[in-house]
Amino acid sequence: MSADNGTYHALLARHDAMRLRRQMLSPGGGPDADSGGGPGSPAAGQPYDGAADQRTIMHGLDLVAPFDELIAHLYQALFARHPSLRSLFPADMEFQQAHLARAFWYLIEHLDRPEQITATFTQLGRDHRKLGVLPAQYAAFETALCEALRVRAGEYWTGELEQAWVRMLRLGVTAMVRGADAALHEPPCWQATVTGHQLRGPDLAVLRVRPHEPFRYRAGQYTALESARLPHTWRPYYLAGDPGRDGELELHVRCTGPGGVSEALVHRTTAGDQVRLGPPKGNLALGEDAAAGELRLVAWDAGWAAMKALLRELDGRARSASVPGVRLFLGADALSDLYDTEYLTGLERSRPWLTVVPVTGGAPGEDVYDRLARAVTRGGPPAAGRALLAGPPAMIRAVTAALTRAGLPAEHVLHDPLPPGPRDLPRPAGDFGPAGTPVYPGQSIPA
Repeated sequence: MSADNGTYHALLARHDAMRLRRQMLSPGGGPDADSGGGPGSPAAGQPYDGAADQRTIMHGLDLVAPFDELIAHLYQALFARHPSLRSLFPADMEFQQAHLARAFWYLIEHLDRPEQITATFTQLGRDHRKLGVLPAQYAAFETALCEALRVRAGEYWTGELEQAWVRMLRLGVTAMVRGADAALHEPPCWQATVTGHQLRGPDLAVLRVRPHEPFRYRAGQYTALESARLPHTWRPYYLAGDPGRDGELELHVRCTGPGGVSEALVHRTTAGDQVRLGPPKGNLALGEDAAAGELRLVAWDAGWAAMKALLRELDGRARSASVPGVRLFLGADALSDLYDTEYLTGLERSRPWLTVVPVTGGAPGEDVYDRLARAVTRGGPPAAGRALLAGPPAMIRAVTAALTRAGLPAEHVLHDPLPPGPRDLPRPAGDFGPAGTPVYPGQSIPA
């Protein structure tokens, strides 16, 4: 093939991708829609009735549940039709399948609030640029989902049920495509070199990495990280460094088990290794009115990384303006799991506005986070203050519930998105519902 001919086919491929993007972003958009819309598309100009689709999907949920089997059929169909797509996914698909299950649950639970789905999936589309996802691959995914729904529902499958699922999927995909388009000014991901690796315990490491291009973030945000040892496998970690200070980033990683990203970063990573970073994101922020009322920072284990970044920002503000009283609550299973203690001791001694409260363990028979929740709420909530939380979803739920019971308004408690817990799952009317147990590991949506 000549160079001119190759350029011609590249332009054709780009034209097809742009056409598909326009279809997805049109009112009746979707892979099957040209000018008239596909079978699952709402009529042009009509608002999307997510609540109606939510009822339809919930009513027939037992026909396609459990989700792990539905998703297994989906990926089987996807890779059978498009074998080249397999290379975009990690070798071990277990986490990916659980992640997709959480995404489906999020869509179903919020389908009557499409504006929330749009906001969440716009961010997800920006984040998915690091995976190299193309618009045509969304169309392939939709086709595979329809095939999986038919296989799971069998003789009870109906066009109404499939169309409700397709409209729900297109709502999320449209937001993802828009999010990706809006982020074209930034790299899809950042290559970085590990410049430091220090063990702070048998299963905890503090990494310093230097991105090859400027990586701009704010204190309290996190990034998804991929180790070169586990391609296509990304996990979120908070950034502990001082944004923009020296170009290096600091991340705290607790090894959660063998064979995963955390194990590779803690036990098989050294200075000079290469990693990739996704775009920064997160809800933790001091805000411009941080001086109004007492501030409570609450972290469990490596969630301390987010609080370390926020304390550094507060320390910078204190040089030119007053800062509120800050109480930092650090929780861990045992005293030996607390780290950075020398840094914290020195900081507390030299900063009159800071009080550090370490909390470890719990009484026999009580929940592991109960003692932390009691410590945070001891004395009642500040009248005009806020609380910022970072740690496992169960910890965040326990402390949030304690703070709101004590009288702190829910909007004054900030944390990153949580996966729905067992009590938060949407429940259909009657006896319809998902078979099996919930499929929510302790990760946030999106990850």
